Amino acid sequence: MNRVVVVGASVGGFATAEALRGLGFRGRITLIGEEAYLPYDRPPLSKQVLTGEFAPHEVLLRPAERMDALELELELGVAATGLDVESRVLRVANGPVLYDALVVATGVRPHPFPGAEGVRGVHFVRTLEDALALKENLRPGRRLVVVGAGFVGAEVAAVARGLGVEVTVFEPEETPMGRVLGPVVGATLADVHRARGVDLRTGVVVREVLSFGGQVLGVQLMDGTEVPADVVVVAIGCTPNVEWLRDSGLRLSDGLSCDEFCEAAPGVYGVGDVARWHNPLFGYSMRVEHRTNAAEQAFAVARNLVDPEARQPFAPVPYFWSDQYDLKIQSYGHLRDHDEVVVVEGDLRSRRFVAAYRKGDHLAAVVAVNANPKTLRSWRAALAARQQWQDIAA
Repeated sequence: MNRVVVVGASVGGFATAEALRGLGFRGRITLIGEEAYLPYDRPPLSKQVLTGEFAPHEVLLRPAERMDALELELELGVAATGLDVESRVLRVANGPVLYDALVVATGVRPHPFPGAEGVRGVHFVRTLEDALALKENLRPGRRLVVVGAGFVGAEVAAVARGLGVEVTVFEPEETPMGRVLGPVVGATLADVHRARGVDLRTGVVVREVLSFGGQVLGVQLMDGTEVPADVVVVAIGCTPNVEWLRDSGLRLSDGLSCDEFCEAAPGVYGVGDVARWHNPLFGYSMRVEHRTNAAEQAFAVARNLVDPEARQPFAPVPYFWSDQYDLKIQSYGHLRDHDEVVVVEGDLRSRRFVAAYRKGDHLAAVVAVNANPKTLRSWRAALAARQQWQDIAA
């Protein structure tokens, strides 16, 4: 193997390249990114970048001199357009690229709100440019509407309130983050936002983003109510960036479908938000849109590329965190499609607790708010051991 090409220069793609060098690979590594920036970190975009705590250069994953030491062939501001798996040829905007191994780490993009494309004052939070543009609009006394109360929407709302912005959040589900966290934990977080002055309206659907002369004016709800706004943030989920792979013959199913080794086809691997892989620890496929998973998956793929004779399945206990006000929300495991949730430590009222999630007969995940790190480690161990639910419930 002489050349590894990585498509996608965010956390997953860059971590793959860095891990390859760290594991001794001395061949060519080409890192291709659609954005013109050096690889940077995304979690601070909805937090420290919006507050001004971090300047743009402070979100770079590595300073320029450390990037140089990795001896990467950087192709930034270049989009992938197609792939010939059999010939091992990647097509990009400026010509074909041959590879021995290809790592797909093209991530996801936000769902647009129909009819709001190009309207000034309507924002997403996915790229550094997105965050910097939104930051300029979050000033005291301004009116912000957030469409969607998932983790990104909730984090933006929390930051905006801290900046003195008037915030209204609309969420079609009955609780924020309810599909993931469940109604009990979701309702607890809703109470926190409302106590901080957020006008959080759940079970409400936004019909239209209102504008005049290309400038946002507010939103209209399904019942016809109009809510004025100076700024609107759309946070209604993401779509995996796989369109460029449609003619490749690879299986695409809510992302790039991969096996337990994160391999989609001979010589083609998936890493990060775009990859749906079979996690043998849990026994089903999953796609995880969180930074820690991208970094861990990148190392696993790099290790298997460097030493294919000793390759190992990627079987992590997924982890994510979210900072909202004075709450540190952390989770281990896989929350989606759980069957039951029980608070097993602490209590909801104190905002310091651990909730356990059941899927079938096993512990599937835990969510902890302001928990002791030692406590979290013990729950992670229980998940890694695939602990039976009856042992938890007892």
